[in-house]
Amino acid sequence: MAGNNGIANVAVDLKLYDTATHEISRFEPLQPGKVGMYVCGATVQSSPHIGHIRAGVAFDIIRRWFERLGYKVTFIRNVTDIDDKILDKAAAAGQKWWARAYHYEREFTDAYNKLGVLPPTYEPRATGHILDMIHLIERIIDNGHAYVIRDENGELTGDVYFDVASWPHYGELTHQKQTAEVDEAAEVADRMGPSVDATGDDKYNPVDPADMSENKRDPRDFALWKRPKPTDPIDARWKTPFGVGRPGWHIECSAMSYRYLDGMFDIHGGGLDLRFPHHENEMAQTRAAGYKSANRWMHSAWVTAKGEKMSKSLGNGLSVPAVLAEHSAWVVRYALGSVQYRSMLEWSDQTLNEAQAAYDRIMNFIEHAADALGEQPSRDEITAVSADDLPADFTAAMNDDVNVSRATAAIFTQIREGNTLLAKLGGSSDTDTLRDLRSALVNVRAMLDTLGLDPLADPWIGSGDETGGSNAAADTLAKLIDAQLQARADARKAKDFAKADEIRDSLTALGVTIEDGPSGSTWSLN
Repeated sequence: MAGNNGIANVAVDLKLYDTATHEISRFEPLQPGKVGMYVCGATVQSSPHIGHIRAGVAFDIIRRWFERLGYKVTFIRNVTDIDDKILDKAAAAGQKWWARAYHYEREFTDAYNKLGVLPPTYEPRATGHILDMIHLIERIIDNGHAYVIRDENGELTGDVYFDVASWPHYGELTHQKQTAEVDEAAEVADRMGPSVDATGDDKYNPVDPADMSENKRDPRDFALWKRPKPTDPIDARWKTPFGVGRPGWHIECSAMSYRYLDGMFDIHGGGLDLRFPHHENEMAQTRAAGYKSANRWMHSAWVTAKGEKMSKSLGNGLSVPAVLAEHSAWVVRYALGSVQYRSMLEWSDQTLNEAQAAYDRIMNFIEHAADALGEQPSRDEITAVSADDLPADFTAAMNDDVNVSRATAAIFTQIREGNTLLAKLGGSSDTDTLRDLRSALVNVRAMLDTLGLDPLADPWIGSGDETGGSNAAADTLAKLIDAQLQARADARKAKDFAKADEIRDSLTALGVTIEDGPSGSTWSLN
């Protein structure tokens, strides 16, 4: 049972990793019962690939665990709808930059939806928060941590740079003091994730051209606002107190996180490749403006293909539509969330085959358990299960920095126990065994639901995946098939085998597989 405040008792055991400290520590929200999360979303320059969506799935699982623990989560995922890549690619394609951005924003939204990523509480666009950015930059300037560039005539150029030398805390996120022991994940992050410890060319984070300017006082300084390029269209320029221009890369997230999470900025999330320079710079400018930065920084690792980070620039990106054309969305979601968020995920045929095998095992149990029980627990019952009522091994795994691999193992442990109960039950109606079986079924679906994988939930039930149309449609379908099975059983009892075969053949043609057993016939969808 949950505590008096609606928060599960096991919530006190939740421990999460913090990129800034390289430590796993107990999670305590800034406001009781509430969690504020900001996750860097897409730069909508082109179509999403599996590498992009991995972060979306990873932080969706973290969010779902908070909600299962009873927290009210405010989840912000931004859209970067203006930057050099968007402008350049739009110009090359003869498009309006905002039209291109919106087109690919919709593609990302569609990919998130198909893969069961919950919609954010708010999804702000960078271009909708220009005034917030201007306000933030003015505060940083007034506090002595940024400078405005003027030309030889003293005119404003539109360039404003953060003065790194004026901010002694710069580097706190990624440049750590040496400790006696650094955990394995930190070593991986430092080795594979760019940081101030590893300067130089970075094929994953090309340098912003504005940051190459000779007008900077210090090579480390970075653009808060930047003058337009000659090729920038008129509608991609904004008039500000420091000249006409457009936002630097990092300022948007500082402005929007403050706007939507002031006072409850518990977690800032994003892909590992954003640690530096993006999040390092974001932390510095937010604090230099006099605002509090995130209480905890969390980064999801990459999707790799043959050990190399999956990205368009490397030519090994797999588009979401291409993958979904060959595999169900549930299977792709399972594969993307199959390892802990901080672990690199190697993407291969084997990864997807294992996910498909998991689906088959899960559905086999869910369907046979429901057949034995004569009912399928409702979605309302599944979503109402508190973390306190889930199997202890699953809860312990999720509280251990959201260790999805161990949590998934707990699900299959419960499935094995459920299958043992099914075998024990046979064709009998033993009350105690049926009660235990129902408990196992609810546990399995509630644990899967925590990972966004209950096969009888949206979007799987309504996406054309293997499980059918909607909860109501699935119930209707089940009743129709059960009626046909009963008619087939009656025909066999009357020795009308031709009719029985006709019913079986018609169901097979519709994609329904029938299995005859000593306790009767069961069915599943192909």
